Amino acid sequence: MAFGKGHHLHLIDGSAFIFRAYHALPPLTRKSDGLPVGAVSGFCNMLQRYIDGNSGGDVTHVAVIFDKGSHTFRNEMFDQYKANRDAMPEDLRPQIPLTREATAAFNIACEEKEGFEADDIIATLAVQARDAGGRCTIISSDKDLMQLVGGGVEMLDAMKNKVIDVEGVEEKFGVGPNRVVDVQALAGDSVDNVPGAPGIGIKTAALLINEYGSLEELLDRAEEIKQPKRRETLIEHRSQIELSKRLVQLDAEVPLDFTLDDLEVREPEPEKLLEFLAEMEFRTLTKRIADKLGAEAPVIEDTPAPEADAPEMPEIKDATYETVRDADGLQKWIDLIYEHGHVAVDTETTGLNDMTADLVGISLCVNAGHACYIPLAHVTGEGDLLGAAERAEGQMDLEQAVAMLKPVLQDDSILKIGQNMKYDAKIFARYDVDVSPIDDTMLISYALHAGLHNHGMDALSERYLGHTPIPIKSLLGSGKSQITFDKVPVEDATPYAAEDADITLRLWQLLKPQLHAKQVTTVYETLERPLVPVLAQMERHGVKVDRDTLSRMSNAFAQKMAGLEAEIHELAGQEFSVGSPKQLGEILFDKLELPGGKKGKTGAYSTGADILEDLATEHELPGRVLDWRQLSKLKSTYTDALQTHINPDTGRVHTSYSIAGANTGRLASTDPNLQNIPVRSEEGRRIREAFVAESGNVLVALDYSQIELRILAHIADIPALKQAFKDGHDIHAMTASEMFDVPLDEMTPDVRRQAKAINFGVIYGISGFGLARNLRIPRAEAQGFIDRYFERFPGIRAYMDETVQFAKDHGYVQTLFGRKINTPEINAKGPGAGFAKRAAINAPIQGTAADVIRRAMIRMPADMREMMLLQVHDELIFEVPEDRVDQTIETVRDVMENASDPAVHFDVPLVVDAGQGANWAEAH
Repeated sequence: MAFGKGHHLHLIDGSAFIFRAYHALPPLTRKSDGLPVGAVSGFCNMLQRYIDGNSGGDVTHVAVIFDKGSHTFRNEMFDQYKANRDAMPEDLRPQIPLTREATAAFNIACEEKEGFEADDIIATLAVQARDAGGRCTIISSDKDLMQLVGGGVEMLDAMKNKVIDVEGVEEKFGVGPNRVVDVQALAGDSVDNVPGAPGIGIKTAALLINEYGSLEELLDRAEEIKQPKRRETLIEHRSQIELSKRLVQLDAEVPLDFTLDDLEVREPEPEKLLEFLAEMEFRTLTKRIADKLGAEAPVIEDTPAPEADAPEMPEIKDATYETVRDADGLQKWIDLIYEHGHVAVDTETTGLNDMTADLVGISLCVNAGHACYIPLAHVTGEGDLLGAAERAEGQMDLEQAVAMLKPVLQDDSILKIGQNMKYDAKIFARYDVDVSPIDDTMLISYALHAGLHNHGMDALSERYLGHTPIPIKSLLGSGKSQITFDKVPVEDATPYAAEDADITLRLWQLLKPQLHAKQVTTVYETLERPLVPVLAQMERHGVKVDRDTLSRMSNAFAQKMAGLEAEIHELAGQEFSVGSPKQLGEILFDKLELPGGKKGKTGAYSTGADILEDLATEHELPGRVLDWRQLSKLKSTYTDALQTHINPDTGRVHTSYSIAGANTGRLASTDPNLQNIPVRSEEGRRIREAFVAESGNVLVALDYSQIELRILAHIADIPALKQAFKDGHDIHAMTASEMFDVPLDEMTPDVRRQAKAINFGVIYGISGFGLARNLRIPRAEAQGFIDRYFERFPGIRAYMDETVQFAKDHGYVQTLFGRKINTPEINAKGPGAGFAKRAAINAPIQGTAADVIRRAMIRMPADMREMMLLQVHDELIFEVPEDRVDQTIETVRDVMENASDPAVHFDVPLVVDAGQGANWAEAH
């Protein structure tokens, strides 16, 4: 029967599936021959999920559409089309043909055509389906395909499980599908290198098209436009804009050697499909699909599964979630928890700040697919000036629920499982509940997959469970109309909250066994999990910040900025907004005619710090602007913003530390970030004066002296550096003496400064260009310094080469404590290759230093831990009673200097410097 009315065609964007699979999953190789197959594995899983989600539906025809080659008719129109795209990763290239084989193995039509993009084939088929009276769903989120929507054609964003219809296109582009190409022609596309009209973005383009009706009408009437810059742009760049439209317009008349009827849905042939999966050595997927097809899975001999086999779980769509409204209902769940010995727990609160947010409800899960939500503080209505909103019916009393759960949450025999458990632990701590012991799925994922993807619950659920969780925006809304969770009706809150606990338990069951398989159990058990209560305690303690000091600094910065503005205006010969990059660019490059002006896509000159630093040698004005910017940042980011972070109840600032934020194991401070307060400028150092001790206490700061250089000397086995550290010499003076043949007693500050810049630069893989900028010397001279450095310390070059090769061979590098930092881009070509190599070289050094201070924090005696306020990379800050300062310094220094023992013994001593004072500036 010919395709027509009643038929429904699905067109899958094959390239989108491939790249999502490649970037979402860890690198995976076939055990028998080392062939990369990670993207193929993800692609097969996505196809199977697609089949499962559409079985029994109304889909009658389906095809996966691929790109064939990179050269198309658009390159004939414009040779720079897609010219700035990065080269395909080397380990992905051999997987591309395998994805075609996979599609055929699933018995799904697989189509591509030389000289045309997949989008053109999709456009041709979609139009044919529409013209034949049928429906078409394009499974992609590619904005270029949105021009096809309407009249029986829709799109489906599979990642978000969201249908994109005409209204969705209008929301994205501000115009209907029939005018999408007009907007794209004006706005251009930096990804595909479509030039567009300089300075015109999507919003402006939509306004213009809506006003004039079409691109052609707009260009014909461009002289009528009132804004001179916009008018000139459209007139001057007309041919470029018209070319851009031809580039973004999809070709819906691609000559095809097949018809819609050839795309009819076909059942997979079990033998063919299972044979392919077995050939790829996908043990778990082979077994799962064999079970679905009622066939016997082929034996995959001598090829152990790359991941621990996934436990059997019911699908999330079949899960049962219940609302617990009274003590009897909660007691049943408590009995279940004791029966199983573990529970996934999650809290719902009125906000994200765990120091101020109120507890609204608690969700629990002990079996995948069976979870509950305990509503505690939901309200109805908005309340009025005389009182709070009315408490919703059918909820437990908060104090009663917490009292019943407290023994469970504190029971050493019950494992509490959470996602970012530090947040929930801090919420419970405010109700006098000390949650212990814990497991954290976020940290398990981090130990397994640092460097591959983020470790948030939604991302992990999509990657490892193939499920997109209920979005919080669907409950809270967004913008001005956004509500807090306590205003969400209980019947809506239950599926959302219980699903979170269910997903967390599933992730734990799936990922926890992989710690042993990937040999990172020790990392998780000694560096990740024990850090959670340490940081929770630090964050709750907070640090006292003096509001009056900050306010005085803000006023002083404002006055100094005003003085700098006056100087800048005098140098420019006119007034302008110093904070406007556009106006600054016009002053520098149009009026003052300074060299090196480059315009970006918006049509404005680039005025970044690197450009201003170069120009500062040509004219006074750029240097003054840099000074103004530094003060502006200090004022807005610190002296003004820190005042808003002072907790009204405690009078202290409570930063939050992200354990899984940096690939190398470094902690990241947020809300506010207290790790990036500048220390090189006098103004930056002064900000630390606002961090003070309570009366009767002092602040004590202890930090590792040159720990990364010491680790480099140990890892790279550099005898001269190791001996210098053992003898307690000035390492920078020693390096300068070795490199420049200058005796130590004749060392000048300038030569030592150069050696210091090289010492620290080498750790981060600095280039000759970068060192030249730092030292303000010619590039050739800087490169000569680096070359001489490697000649005198050949072990460093050997370490670098060996580390890069290890990363290429294994896909990761390792710290001395076993932390694995994945390096997925290490084999990339193009601009990112150098960065990937530098990151791989630095990661074992920075990661080992991060591990050392983590071990120190975890091993700190309980009484010292209670006084610990902040961690700033290699430094720990304590608030100590005046009469305990010496004892504290002695104890903490001993813990920090011996933190690596007995796991790792360094060939060089770890040395800790200590300081004390009434404020942080004095102590540092």
